[in-house]
Amino acid sequence: MRSESFLARVQERGEYPTPHEADRAARVVLALLGAHVVGRERAELAARLPETYALILLNPMQATEPLDAERFVRATAAWIEGATDQTARWDVGAVLSVAAEEAGPDLLRRLLLQLPPAYDLLFGHLEPG
Repeated sequence: MRSESFLARVQERGEYPTPHEADRAARVVLALLGAHVVGRERAELAARLPETYALILLNPMQATEPLDAERFVRATAAWIEGATDQTARWDVGAVLSVAAEEAGPDLLRRLLLQLPPAYDLLFGHLEPG
């Protein structure tokens, strides 16, 4: 997938007025996500993303502990200038829903197994019972 296509989908999903804003959200969210998924699943997701964003996922921010879904949103807000928890939730949803589409259902299921409960909502998917 080309960076422009990925970014255009994030921009549309997040209703960002500029590609720069979509790019900023994608970089922060994928860097945080990369700190919380590991191994084969992280590598597989990276392989399905454009190189620019794959490298961000593979070279994540450091996490000292797993963040539950709410703390993930708050961490996103802390990294995006002027963001609130509400706008960060929007950013996370825009980026992760596009990443979920790229991942496909099997990889998404395996990624969600590595993450605390409620991340399925951040990816825009409800995990079946």
